[in-house]
Amino acid sequence: MNYKPLIIVMGEPYSIFSEILFKLYKTKIIKKFKRPIVLIGSKDLLNKQMLKMKYHLKINEIRISDLNKIKTYNKTINIIDIKFKFKNVFDKISVKSNNYIKECFNTAILLLKKKNAFAMINGPISKKHFLNKKYLGITEYLSSNLKMQYNGVMLIYNPSFSVCPLTTHMPINRVSRNISTKKIIYNVIEIDKFFKKKLQKKPLVAVLGLNPHCETINKFSEENKFIKPAIKYLIKKKIKVSGPFSSDTFFNENNLKKYDVA
Repeated sequence: MNYKPLIIVMGEPYSIFSEILFKLYKTKIIKKFKRPIVLIGSKDLLNKQMLKMKYHLKINEIRISDLNKIKTYNKTINIIDIKFKFKNVFDKISVKSNNYIKECFNTAILLLKKKNAFAMINGPISKKHFLNKKYLGITEYLSSNLKMQYNGVMLIYNPSFSVCPLTTHMPINRVSRNISTKKIIYNVIEIDKFFKKKLQKKPLVAVLGLNPHCETINKFSEENKFIKPAIKYLIKKKIKVSGPFSSDTFFNENNLKKYDVA
């Protein structure tokens, strides 16, 4: 069976990510992985870092046009080469690598848009240097580049139980004013689509409240204003959803067995 590759954006060129990858490729786990893995990054830097750390692994450069013709699978390190000028094999992380990282992400996004890849993950990225206060995190950076609504959906997935934060990488004092009925509806619908399409399962989603015990002594209540109307709408759309639940009592054994996502 011919699987579309999983692509990995290498990220910061001077992070510890290359060492983690070398250790991974030395194990038997990756060779048993049926889907081909393709790195996006500097072949020259990766090769020199490998020699510096005294690893001996084969690197196979892949052209974008040959992505669907990979025969070596994960016996070698497959990489789409992105040129990067460097003097030292390892150095301090700085803004000097920003254009290189951006080109790596642009290549990955292009492959995803053309449906030439199964999915993408990325190595470490410096928020301080690469994002430079323009984006809250890589989730928001990718969502902006992919022109996704509401900064996409962050699903922290686990086969037993998953969690979706409604707001992402946001200071706590900004959370409440970034909650809306439309965003809750959008997130739950996207999660429902993901589970049905990728996992062939109709998920049961629990929506948690914002205030302790889903109550407040104030006249304004996020539960009444935004959360309950969203749940009511989703139920009408025949999506399996319940709530709002108090977050301090929700995470018990019974709920973790009953629900798929919070």
